[in-house]
Order: sequence, then structure tokens, then C-alpha cells
Amino acid sequence: MELTGREDVDIPIAQAFDMLTDVEVYERSALRRGAEVTRVDSLARPGVGAKWEVGFQFRGKARELNLEMTGFDAPNEIEMKAILQGLETDIKIELVALSRTRTRIQFWSGMRANSLSARLLLQSLKLARSSLNKRMVKRMATMRDDLEDRYSRMA
Repeated sequence: MELTGREDVDIPIAQAFDMLTDVEVYERSALRRGAEVTRVDSLARPGVGAKWEVGFQFRGKARELNLEMTGFDAPNEIEMKAILQGLETDIKIELVALSRTRTRIQFWSGMRANSLSARLLLQSLKLARSSLNKRMVKRMATMRDDLEDRYSRMA
């Protein structure tokens, strides 16, 4: 199953890439929401090989997510792989400069199941595809507003 999203931001591509790869912001956000985030690599900066283990509660059960950065092409592309209990997700974020001060962020994720329980989860996600797409559009708009707000405070 695939999910895609696209959003244009009024930020130059280099700054947009830097803000998207500021992993500490995302780690703090997950911690505020009650997740346990552990970085399991020894890299000083984000790049290929960066890994995290994220523990969280979802629908009354403890879940464990393993996240790894598999591609890092500054300032154009970020690729990650997430594994959640037999459900593998490939994530790709592409940045395209529309002008000197405007950037298009394109998000793609592809999911595949490696276990029976993951297949059941994936099937229920497929049935809820339209609501997931609506949530993706809202999340991308929120991300755009957040990035533009952070950029305006930097200037």
C-alpha cells in the first residue's frame, strides 16, 4: 500500500532540507507524546546508517518501531525504512527547488507485510485509505506551517 503527499513551502531548498533533517526536533516531539526514543547509532550528524528504536502505546498495546535512515542526498532526498512488528515501510522525502525561495516537498511511503498479523493490519489500513489520505493532507499542511514558522524565526 502506498501513501503520498506533496506540499510547497516558502523556504529555500537548503534550509528546508536542514530543518527536515533536524532529528532532535522529531525526537523531542515523540517524547512529548509519550514515546520512548532511543538513538542506537554513533553518528554525530544525521546520515545513512542513523537508527532509532521507538517504543509507544497504540490501542492499548506496547509497540516497538525500528527506524533507519537508508538514503541521504542533501539537499534533494531522504530515505528511511521503518519496521513495526512485521510491517515494513519504505519512506522517501524528495525536495525540489521551485525557485530560490520556494521548495516542493514530496512524501512517499510504501508498506508491505511480512507476517499474518501485519497482513491483517495492512488490510485494515487499505480499507481506511481515504481517511488516511485526508490525515496525510492535514499533516503535510501542519508540517508546512511549522517549517515556515521556524524559518521566519531564524531570519
